[in-house]
Amino acid sequence: MGGIETDTVLIVGMLLAVGAGALSFLSPCVLPIFPAYLSYITGISVKELQGNQTIKIRRKLISHSLVFLLGVSLVFISLGAGASFFGQWISELLRGDSGLFIQRIAGIFIIVMGLFIGGWVNITGLMKERRIQSSRRPTGYIGTFFIGLGFAAGWTPCIGPIFGSILMLAASNPSQGIFYTIMYVIGFALPFLILTFFLGSTKWIVRRSEIIMKVGAVIMILMGIVLFFGLMPLITGWLLDLVDGTWLSNLG
Repeated sequence: MGGIETDTVLIVGMLLAVGAGALSFLSPCVLPIFPAYLSYITGISVKELQGNQTIKIRRKLISHSLVFLLGVSLVFISLGAGASFFGQWISELLRGDSGLFIQRIAGIFIIVMGLFIGGWVNITGLMKERRIQSSRRPTGYIGTFFIGLGFAAGWTPCIGPIFGSILMLAASNPSQGIFYTIMYVIGFALPFLILTFFLGSTKWIVRRSEIIMKVGAVIMILMGIVLFFGLMPLITGWLLDLVDGTWLSNLG
């Protein structure tokens, strides 16, 4: 039974990480400039991208998008691995109840970041972008890869707090930390690739981005509370009971 509970905790954490990745992409810091980024890495005008795309343009879009996301993924996963190693080191250093201690620190951090993302707390230091600016666009796939690296390293006001929460989650669960980071990357990449071919939909989502961010912020705060009070085993048990009850009732 313990193994099943562990797997359930891992699945819940991964689903939250996927949602955090999607939230990062759909944030007001990223989505509105998404068409401009596609234009920048492909050299195709925004007008052409939003028009009827030829097969040649679609191939160029998907290939450059994948290379861009490869650069983004390299930075995010490397940071996730670092956070996992750091969490493991702290656990070995403190021993005893260190796991609960790190979880509580992570819970407080995620709650604060949720309040920031929702616009209920203002943290001036997080409002600054730390992105390398370049007036010259590197050409080819190598250039696209380095633009992806620069984008991920930029830590915009929206991505930084959300991804920082994933790093804290990774540090509090070192054995699963790398999986959380990978799922975050998947959550970020999927809407990126989907909207690459449906740029017209970005305007509709941008108009509702504030609502999306507030819903995501509430989920982050709830997750922070769960971590701080160590409620994940209780939630896991409730989910297992719910699944078992549903399964047994279906059999009956």
